[in-house]
Amino acid sequence: MPPTPSSRHRRRLAATLLTGSLLGGGLLITPATAAVPAAAAATTAVRVNQVGYLPDGPKRATVVTTATQSLTWQLRNASGTVVASGATLPRGADTPSGQSVQVADFSSYRGSGSGYVLAVDGSGSVPFDIRANLYDGLRSDAMAFFYHQRSGIPIEASLVGSAYARPAGHLGVAPNKGDTSVPCQATVCDYTQDVRGGWYDAGDHGKYVVNGGISTWLMVNSFERAKRAGKDAALGDSTLRVPERGNGVPDVLDEARWELDFLMRMQVPQGKPYAGMAFHKIHDAAWTGMPIRPNQDAQPRELHRPSTAATLNLAAAAAQCARVFRPYDAAFADRCLSAARRAWTAAQANPALYAPDSDSTGGGAYGDAQVSDEFYWAAAELYATTGESGYRDAVTSSSWHTSANAFSAYGFGWADTAALGRLTLATVPNGLPAADRDRVRASVTAAADGYLSRMAAQGYAVPVPADGYFWGSNGEVANDAIVLAVAGELTGDGRYRTGALETMDYLLGRNAIGQSYVSGYGKTSSQNQHHRFWAHQLDASLPHPPAGSLAGGPDSALQDPVAQEKLAGCAPAACYIDDIGSYSTNEVAVNWNAPLAWLAAYAAEGTSTGEPPTAACAVTYKVDSVWNNGFTATVTVKNTSPSSVDGWQLTWTYAGGQRVTSAWNATLTQNGTAVSARNADWNRTIAPGATASFGVQGTYSGTNPAPTAFALNGGACA
Repeated sequence: MPPTPSSRHRRRLAATLLTGSLLGGGLLITPATAAVPAAAAATTAVRVNQVGYLPDGPKRATVVTTATQSLTWQLRNASGTVVASGATLPRGADTPSGQSVQVADFSSYRGSGSGYVLAVDGSGSVPFDIRANLYDGLRSDAMAFFYHQRSGIPIEASLVGSAYARPAGHLGVAPNKGDTSVPCQATVCDYTQDVRGGWYDAGDHGKYVVNGGISTWLMVNSFERAKRAGKDAALGDSTLRVPERGNGVPDVLDEARWELDFLMRMQVPQGKPYAGMAFHKIHDAAWTGMPIRPNQDAQPRELHRPSTAATLNLAAAAAQCARVFRPYDAAFADRCLSAARRAWTAAQANPALYAPDSDSTGGGAYGDAQVSDEFYWAAAELYATTGESGYRDAVTSSSWHTSANAFSAYGFGWADTAALGRLTLATVPNGLPAADRDRVRASVTAAADGYLSRMAAQGYAVPVPADGYFWGSNGEVANDAIVLAVAGELTGDGRYRTGALETMDYLLGRNAIGQSYVSGYGKTSSQNQHHRFWAHQLDASLPHPPAGSLAGGPDSALQDPVAQEKLAGCAPAACYIDDIGSYSTNEVAVNWNAPLAWLAAYAAEGTSTGEPPTAACAVTYKVDSVWNNGFTATVTVKNTSPSSVDGWQLTWTYAGGQRVTSAWNATLTQNGTAVSARNADWNRTIAPGATASFGVQGTYSGTNPAPTAFALNGGACA
């Protein structure tokens, strides 16, 4: 089971915040003033990526239908001309969504343009694009989210537009109590600390080291991966909307540095108790009302007791910083490495200083009493950066180094960080023995294979299990996509890139509610995420969330009053509402936008060759005999993937209008020109490299052209 909400999903607002009055900027706003919309309802049964698809990438849609036979799909361009057609693959009941669905695969179409519509059984999708630069805008916007979330700096209209500009928050300018001289909670310390800067974690004004650590790591890792691929120019200097552009440092690293400086300010000074440890978090003494801008926050700020988990997050992120920043700013890299070493030593001296789950007044608890995974992650980063034997020994002696659970069924996250250590050891050159390195790399591809298998078994191709729709599930989906992408880097197998791109389809509209979870992207996208400043739903003078902000996503536990009222009885994958009051389904957070930004940058790169991903199947269609208006043919499908196919359905279209009259070694159904063949009991399994054959008899009039495009279990074949 995933970690309990009290340990992983942390933010609990007082019930009175939603059921009573909402205090914002000196105005008392009642729930009657801030109308609550009904749960989002899809406008079409044909669910697509509402932004679109890459010409050389996968192109699949999910159709909600009670039909049990294959349906004909048609892809129409902006003028209404049919440019491709085929047969859907019936999938039947889809447990997470509670729907009956079929899948349409139009990956074989590689044209480009805008305004495409996929039509199936009388329903049409929302219009979408097919173009190579599809994700360029999202790459920029998903990264700009972090500049919007900066604390301690004015947000400039020249970079974000006038609606989103605001004064600096928490610099000690009234009414702020400021973050420049913050006291500790009672009994924690007897001094104050300058902890200005960093990112506001989510919709509130708290700043948390454990969430900031993984988010910074993902941002820097995105650049490190792009640099390995020779694609780092798109994240280089003057590519993003940050005030540091033009300073000779890649913009993505400039943004990461804003948080890294804060993380190092959270380190306990030399000469103080717990020196070298990191304070767990800093936030208001009590929950603020909403809406409210950061510079209007009058609450006292407090430092919370250091924790081992926070200290190891600092060690890991700072060690990674020392490695990646060195070519651009050696002095800053040295500072990061010094902080990382001190944090590691302090964590070893205090290996069980845990943040309590009860510490949730004014901010999330982020409690985590299992920190052996953080030790492994920090050791891996320090070893990859320094090559020193002490850190290597900490890596190889950790139980996580050989554990089968480093990549859990629910993905990695702020409380589950062992996978981050594996990803670093698999991709950054290091001194591990070849056999050890190969085993680590194999663990990445094994995890990715598991995600692909789960996607293939679901109607919406989601890498999370049916019980994986918890607080922040969209972040979980995006994190799984990162594992898929890294597996593709390690193996060169296009299946993994295909899987990573299909997770983007889910986030952008191919899902149980037919809604894009990314603000500003798609015809129906989230626009009322839980946030104190982006609060247009509560105050029309305030903006909606900026484009590129990812909503937390479906949470089947219904952990806020709005969700409980509006979503009772929802299927797990449909437990979402675009309402500012639904903080458990609709909040934003840095650790969800960080993997989205990583994934958008990866998707925007395109494939290295410009060729479509390697197919996992190959089909031959051989006409054996022809007479008058009849024919027989043998169809042979070969499994070209490294995994066995257990149960198969092959689909194709007869362009000449042929009609199937009988078949052998498979069960065939036909709907118009669309044909579907299902396995017999004895040939349901096709081993890697093996084949399965079946025969077809049919009739034709005029011509009898052989089919040219086939799909196995929804995936296009060669």
